[in-house]
Amino acid sequence: MALTPVENQTPGFVALVAAAAGAFFGLFVGTAQGSGLLGVLIGAVLIGGLGFVLAGMRDQERLIRWILAAAFAAAGYVMAGLPSAVMGLLFGAFVGWFIFWLSTSRYRVHLAPYLTPGQVLWHYTFRVICGVIFIFLITPILVVMPLSFNAQDFFTFTPKMLQFDPDGYSLKHYRDFFTNADWQQAMWNSIKIAPMATILSVGFGTLAAIGLSQPHVPFRRAIMAILISPMIVPLIISAAGMYFFYSRIGLQGTYFGVVLAHAALGIPFVIITVTATLVGFDRSLTRAAANMGAGPVTTFFRVQMPLILPGVISGGLFAFITSFDEVVVVLFVGSAGQKTLPWQMFIGLREQISPTILAVATILVVVSICLLTVVEMLRRRSERLRGMSPT
Repeated sequence: MALTPVENQTPGFVALVAAAAGAFFGLFVGTAQGSGLLGVLIGAVLIGGLGFVLAGMRDQERLIRWILAAAFAAAGYVMAGLPSAVMGLLFGAFVGWFIFWLSTSRYRVHLAPYLTPGQVLWHYTFRVICGVIFIFLITPILVVMPLSFNAQDFFTFTPKMLQFDPDGYSLKHYRDFFTNADWQQAMWNSIKIAPMATILSVGFGTLAAIGLSQPHVPFRRAIMAILISPMIVPLIISAAGMYFFYSRIGLQGTYFGVVLAHAALGIPFVIITVTATLVGFDRSLTRAAANMGAGPVTTFFRVQMPLILPGVISGGLFAFITSFDEVVVVLFVGSAGQKTLPWQMFIGLREQISPTILAVATILVVVSICLLTVVEMLRRRSERLRGMSPT
């Protein structure tokens, strides 16, 4: 198989790829200014032209990259002040890096030398698509977090915030959250409900996963489908069904009813994570424990549980996040006495448009990130225990 040599690219190639990237960024800038097509054209011409000119100036790469960053920062400052200058600086630095990354073929350094140009194109196209999806998902979170420090009672960036004026930023919304009785009551309700729902989810979900992992269990696929159905069925349907059922048995509007409802929503996450952990479980260990005289309970807690513990904890964390962030079901099965934090946020949006919601949302995002980080650490630990990862 012929190997593709790594050599400097022609100005035409660099200009073509740079123009495509410029059109992509120009689309967003132009759309924000009211003309997406014009932004695409300007971005393609500007970045493509820079790519064509700079492709033959590789020996001055460092100086040119500094000049580009400074030029875009100056242009941004002239157009819209300090915030645009910062964005221009970052964009200019990226453009300089991108052009020379293309012209010197550094994009092929870490790839297999036998890849064809089409395979290289798909390699980076796939990563660009994933990056765009990631940005699309993460942008709303990144917008909410700085807005939570707004000194004014607005849901938009004020001129002082855009100018990075310290007077435009404040912790008043966080102060309101920690001092307001309604918010504190809602927070304590969530703290009381979510852990209990998590305990029930972990208990029932782990037992169900272990039972359904046995090959001799009849109709286990159908049972599994029923148990994970709360993840598939629209939440509003599940909430309505729980409301009518709980109303008949006297659990609607009670603390125990909300806990059971949230546990039902969390059980599928526990089943899925524990089942995935059990895929690599060596069942000869349980048979060996039985041959040594250990009972089923001892075998479970001393042999099986330590090995599947990462999956159990991961499922528990997902169940906790589900319960802590859930609002639809609690609106149906809860009462004013079980008003949780997401319920209070919903009220704040519907009735008074309180900016404190932004502070609460930021706190919830930080908590979720911490929990998901723990989940990822446990996943890696589980892989090491099962010998799937060398590190």
